[in-house]
Amino acid sequence: MSTLPPDDDHDAPRPRWVGVLIVVMMVLITLGVVNVGWRILQNSPAEEAQAQRVSADPELQRGLALAQASDCARCHMVDRKAVGPGYVAIAERYAGQADAVSLLAGKIRSGSVGTWGTVIMPRHPQISDADATLIARWVLSHAEAGKS
Repeated sequence: MSTLPPDDDHDAPRPRWVGVLIVVMMVLITLGVVNVGWRILQNSPAEEAQAQRVSADPELQRGLALAQASDCARCHMVDRKAVGPGYVAIAERYAGQADAVSLLAGKIRSGSVGTWGTVIMPRHPQISDADATLIARWVLSHAEAGKS
């Protein structure tokens, strides 16, 4: 009768608590990711205030519709920085400037670089001057939303 050589290809069995620890950690990580995602999807107080302001003003509704039809949301959020600054930060920076609407409308059409660091604002020549002015007025209306 022959005996088989010892099997050295297998690791020693792990204690059960290691498996339980791994499962608990994965559940906690999953819950954390879901919580962060849920919070990101919630409207901020500034977004709620801006929505009320827009619903009462047809000109702001038109500016919002134009911004949504354009690619603005790819880089900007209401009160958070994405690629570019949030609308509230833009509105607060230009609040009180007499030429703010025309300045922002020009930046929307011609683009800019260096105003917010090294981030490039691309040109949008396809947007008419009148539409760029409506979008700029809508963006500047966020200054009041930031104070809410």
